[in-house]
Formats: sequence, structure tokens, C-alpha cells
Amino acid sequence: MSIPRAAQNPWIVTALIGVLCLVWGSTWLAIKFGLEDLPPFTSASARFGLAWFVMFLIAPRIARIEGGERPDWGMRLATGIGQFVLSYGIVYWSEQVLPSALVSVLWSVFPLMVAGLGAWYLPGERLGLRQWAGFVIAFLGIVMLFFTDVRNVGASAVPAGLVLMLSPAVTALSTVYIKKRAAGVSSILLNRDAMGIGAVGLLIGAVAFEWNAEKAWTSAALASIGYLALIGTCLTFGIYLWLMRYVSANKLSLIAYVAPMVALWLGAAFGNEVVRLETVLGAGVIVLGVACAATKSRVERAEVPESGTEQLS
Repeated sequence: MSIPRAAQNPWIVTALIGVLCLVWGSTWLAIKFGLEDLPPFTSASARFGLAWFVMFLIAPRIARIEGGERPDWGMRLATGIGQFVLSYGIVYWSEQVLPSALVSVLWSVFPLMVAGLGAWYLPGERLGLRQWAGFVIAFLGIVMLFFTDVRNVGASAVPAGLVLMLSPAVTALSTVYIKKRAAGVSSILLNRDAMGIGAVGLLIGAVAFEWNAEKAWTSAALASIGYLALIGTCLTFGIYLWLMRYVSANKLSLIAYVAPMVALWLGAAFGNEVVRLETVLGAGVIVLGVACAATKSRVERAEVPESGTEQLS
């Protein structure tokens, strides 16, 4: 596979990774702004409905460049229900109670959950001592945040935080399932169809639970939906898909460490969210745990072959 000149330029690659860190770090606060005028399922459904429409227009052209087979309905449903309906539904619901930056930090354990489920479900992806240490460290960071920041939010924050942890868990389940079954499948078509399923599923949730809730389609709410759909979903997916094909997974893993820190800064600077020393320490401990779990020792790298995605990139 020939590598485009842009992918060989470290400045371009770094800039694109920086864009992903900045945008994905900002989406948590953008969700919070949208929830000031719209209930969670309504807001999420509008976001992914718009994103699906854009993907519907551009996906066929990108799919011809990307190659790959059409996903079957099992993969579409697993991705749509797991990663959009359930995962985003929980995130939007949780941000009614929890600060956006805290939600981002707690959600950053997602790579750990993928690693743990992958070791159980995928052949050849066992966990070494360093990965187990990462799990313990990240768990301590989560406990630290629950006993400080989460508890300080209010009486309803701890239950909301516990429910929130289901979001990365269900996304990890869906990711591992897709990773095992989706070799040779077009990722652009899979995500386009999953967004459509997600938009419909979230709309059903909005009709069932929010039919009498107050809704104000203000300019701020529409701006939040537009930003999240066009920039936070479509643009970032396109950049990430391109980077995955040509850039090492090790470089892309930086996004998981930097984006929560961006969310903390934006929440404090523009969302009037309180960022205490305990917040920074807890976030740092979680990021350290994720970093430990995401790296392999020399022996582990020699014994465990790279995944198909890593070989492609």
C-alpha cells in the first residue's frame, strides 16, 4: 500500500491528531450546552440524524476509495445499538447531572475495557503484568474521583456516575464484537448505517420518555447539534479513518490521553465547571493506568502479533 505524501509529513500528522484531541475534547461541553434547551434523547437523536444524512451523501464515494464489503445486519445493529443508542444515550443523560469534564475523564477508561474484553474474547490478545497494573491504577483513579468530585456534585451524582460507567462498557462490548467479525468490512458504511440506527433508536427513546418534556429549539441548541454532528462526528470520523490507514496505532493512542485534559480545561474555562486538585490528580491517575494498559513490553510485542488494524496503519 502506497503511503500518501501528506501521511509522511510529521507536521501534518501531528496537526490532524491535534485537531482530533481538540474537537473530541470539546464535544463533552458542547453536549452540555445543548442540554440547556433540549432533553438528552431529543438532542442526541437530532445530532445523529443530521450526521447520518451527511454520511449518506458522502459515504458511497469514500467507500469506493476505502474498499471492503457491506456490513451485515448483525454488525449494523451491534454498532448502532451499542455505540450510539445505549452509549450516547447514557452520556447525554448523565451530563444532566455531572459536569461535562468529569464525564469525559470517567469515560476515558474505555481503552481499558476494550483491552480486558479483548483478552477474554479475541484470540492472541492476552494481558501482561503491565496491563493488569494499568487496570489497578485506573480503578484507583476512578475510586478517587467518586469519593471527591462525583460526591461533591450532589446526592444524585454517585448513581449517575455509576450509570455512566455502563457507557464505555457497552461501547467496549460492541467494539470487541465488531473487531472479531468485521475484518474486510467497509468501516464508513458500517458507521453510516449505525448512525442511522442510533438516530432512530434515540428518537424512539425521546418519544417514549420526553414527549411532554420542555423543548426549546434555540440558536444555542441548534449550534450544539450542528457542531456535534458536522465537526464532532463527520469531520473527526473522516480524519480518524484516514489516519488509521497510514499512521501507527501508538501515535493515535495519544488522543485517549490528551482529549480528557482538553475537556477539563474547556469545562473550567468556558463551562464554569469546578476543576479541583483532586480532579486533576484523579484524571492523571486514570490516564496513567490507560497508558500502562495500552503499552506492551518488548517480550509481549514479540509474542503477540499485531492486529489487522495496526498492520493496515
